[in-house]
Amino acid sequence: MSEAADTRQQFLSVATRLFAERGFYGTSIAAIADELPYTKQALLHHFGSKEKLYGEVLKGISDQLMTELEAARDATSGEGSSALEDTLIRFYRLLEGQTHKTQLLMRELLDNKHRATSANVWYLRPFLESLIALAKQASPSTFASDAQALITVYQLLGAMNYFLVSEPTLSQMFGEEMYRELRSGYEEKLRVLISQAIG
Repeated sequence: MSEAADTRQQFLSVATRLFAERGFYGTSIAAIADELPYTKQALLHHFGSKEKLYGEVLKGISDQLMTELEAARDATSGEGSSALEDTLIRFYRLLEGQTHKTQLLMRELLDNKHRATSANVWYLRPFLESLIALAKQASPSTFASDAQALITVYQLLGAMNYFLVSEPTLSQMFGEEMYRELRSGYEEKLRVLISQAIG
């Protein structure tokens, strides 16, 4: 990796974490640069603006999710209910170790009210469209329209993401032992939820 590419990656890594912790509006270019041995001007040289940096962060997460989706399709021949289930379980396992990305995606839904009307690119749209297609392949009789499939996909992703970002609260509220039990049983419950949703 070249020095310039390495610098960009460092900025993206810190930006992902800070955007997740503080949201788009609560994170400044200066705060990101302060965590690295670079200046604010260096960050702007690489990305141009906070908006463009944020777009790159979302694109990186979307690309990672799409890679997992393709891998799940390849592993299951891309057909039937097993393709959707395997894909969603892969997402859960991926995000289980990277909860800051889950937190960022949830913050994006909450924080983008003002930016949504002027957004030119929706980085997560191809990912959601692919899940819609998988849901319709899994159960054509259940999902007659894209909207019906998206409702179910969104509910499943929501349940998964809500659980993942709840770790600090649940472990403090009910204790580490109970949280470990919750964590160990969640994937199986998620499989049941997916199976019931497909019909």
